[in-house]
Amino acid sequence: MLKRLAIVALLQIALGSALSVRVFAQASPLAPKASEIDQNVTAALRELYLQNEAAKDLGVKAKAVLVFPDIKKAAFIVGAQYGYGALRKGASTVGYYRTGAASYGLQAGVKKFGYALFFMTDSALTYLDKSGGWAIGTGPSIVVVDQGAARSLTTTNLRSDVYAFVFSQQGLMGGIGLEGSKITKITPSE
Repeated sequence: MLKRLAIVALLQIALGSALSVRVFAQASPLAPKASEIDQNVTAALRELYLQNEAAKDLGVKAKAVLVFPDIKKAAFIVGAQYGYGALRKGASTVGYYRTGAASYGLQAGVKKFGYALFFMTDSALTYLDKSGGWAIGTGPSIVVVDQGAARSLTTTNLRSDVYAFVFSQQGLMGGIGLEGSKITKITPSE
């Protein structure tokens, strides 16, 4: 009985955390302006390409790149993360997005990081545009590229729809999970 009550309480906390992330991410006074998002995306891509040759090579081949330069995550058993980004085709921004996620489990800490999604197929890009909100882990196949995989990744062995690079990790929290993150198109203020 006590175990069941604890599970119900955890679920209520997780749902409340997910709702607060959604409300916080949608609150227009707190959302950055389009120009701020563009500046941050440009700086993040430049830094990623300087530090990771595989990401730079993928950027040339990709149909588009969705960059979230500044994701914030905080957790103590229940966690939440959010951030804003832009979809780039070449050097042009073609859309703005937010990402958010809630989680629960054995976790504690605060972390800041960024990630870039390299869309390699038209179908994956169409899915992002038509889905009305993409939950990573559903839809197109995605491969998270770590340091080891980046060394062996070449433009001739590309097989996945989307490749993800996590970068600029700071803070005290173990692990980064992209699966379960929800990506939604937004219209930021100018």
